[in-house]
Amino acid sequence: MTDTAQPDPSQPGTPRPDSGRTALVTGGSRGIGYAVAEALVARGDRVCITGRNEDALKTAVASLGADRAMYVAGKAHDTGHQAAAVDAVMAAYGRLDHLVNNAGTNPVFGPMADLDLAVARKVFETNVISALGFAQRTWAAWQRDHGGSVVNIASIAGLSASPFVGAYGMSKAAMVNLTQQLAHEFAPAARVNALAPAVVKTKFAAALYEGREDEAAARYPMGRLGAPEDVGGAAAFLSSDAAAWITGQTLVLDGGLFLNAGV
Repeated sequence: MTDTAQPDPSQPGTPRPDSGRTALVTGGSRGIGYAVAEALVARGDRVCITGRNEDALKTAVASLGADRAMYVAGKAHDTGHQAAAVDAVMAAYGRLDHLVNNAGTNPVFGPMADLDLAVARKVFETNVISALGFAQRTWAAWQRDHGGSVVNIASIAGLSASPFVGAYGMSKAAMVNLTQQLAHEFAPAARVNALAPAVVKTKFAAALYEGREDEAAARYPMGRLGAPEDVGGAAAFLSSDAAAWITGQTLVLDGGLFLNAGV
């Protein structure tokens, strides 16, 4: 049997794969969000990324390829921005198959007993309510009639006590339950799942490992911290046809960390 040479997208002039599907990735200019967008573009999706920093979004789109990516700048919790992003995808691509809710914030470090309630509201508004808003608009614009998927980026902080980042942990626990609620309501038209990463090497999580990465990684049976690509690959799987019978689930990406619980 003779092997058939496969196209290599890295080579100039090689046609890029085209799935005919589109995705919206919030918080997609860097870190986990960018890695998700990169994985979706690599498999042939067209992608719209969002974020607050327009310059960072422009740079990300240039790297992803302007023929496959676009951006809409704005704050995730702004309902006007949510509407503008979904409308822009529909206007540009005519469909919105996949939503990845990655935008998030964690502006406070300290005990829950001293937590400023205004800060707690901000965390929930950005991490949870915005995800619901994007899901509602995506559902109404496309998924209700045509199907698709939603992937919510949660965290292992939402699965157990998370000292000193309690507000963040509460919001991610809410994200896990939001995933279940939407999965129940959107079935069978659309699937809704979540990812719960442990510490991933991004600017967002730098305070958790910077200057002591070896020490932090020693807690993980896999011997390293997560990379954005680890989450990107998992998001691509959960939004693919290979995961067509998976909904309402939270996939833990922790390098085996929970294996050491209680040890």
